[in-house]
Amino acid sequence: EPACGLCGQVMWNTAAHAEFIHDHADYGFETPSVKFNWRTIKEKRDAYVRRLNDIYENNVKKAHIDIIRGYGKFTADPEPTIEVDGKKYTAPHILIATGGHPAVPSDSEIPGASLGMTSDGFFDLEDLPRHSVIVGAGYIAVEIAGILSTLGSKSSLLIRQDKVM
Repeated sequence: EPACGLCGQVMWNTAAHAEFIHDHADYGFETPSVKFNWRTIKEKRDAYVRRLNDIYENNVKKAHIDIIRGYGKFTADPEPTIEVDGKKYTAPHILIATGGHPAVPSDSEIPGASLGMTSDGFFDLEDLPRHSVIVGAGYIAVEIAGILSTLGSKSSLLIRQDKVM
C-alpha cells in the first residue's frame, strides 16, 4: 500500500536528515553544496516497502494463513464465515483487513478538486513540487506539509477554522 505508515516514516526520516544538515554549521561541520534528490529517496523508499511487504506476506504464508483478497462480508452462517466476491470461507479465526480509500469530491462539489491529490498521491510524486498546498489540519496533513517544506517545497496548510487553536 502506498500510503503506509512505513512510507511516511521514511519520508519523515528524510526530512529529519535535511534538518540535521541545515544545522551542521552550528555544530562546527562544514557541508558544502549538499543536494537533495527526490527521485533517489522515492526509489529507495518504494523498494524498501516492497521488500518489507514481501517479508510480511512470506511470514503469513509460513504460518499457514491464507490471504484472500477481494470485497468481503460476514455471513449469517452459524460458524465463523465470510463471503469474498461470492465465495464463502469458514475458519476458526478470520481477520478482515478493511483497508480504505479516500473519498475525492467532484469538481461540481468543489471547483478545482480534480487538481488535487490525496495523501496517497504524495507517495506517487516523481519530483519534489516547488510549491504545495495541503488542505486539512490532521496529523497526516501537518506531517506532509512539514516534510515537503523541510525538503524545499514552499508549502501552505489550509484549514477550515478562522484561527489555529
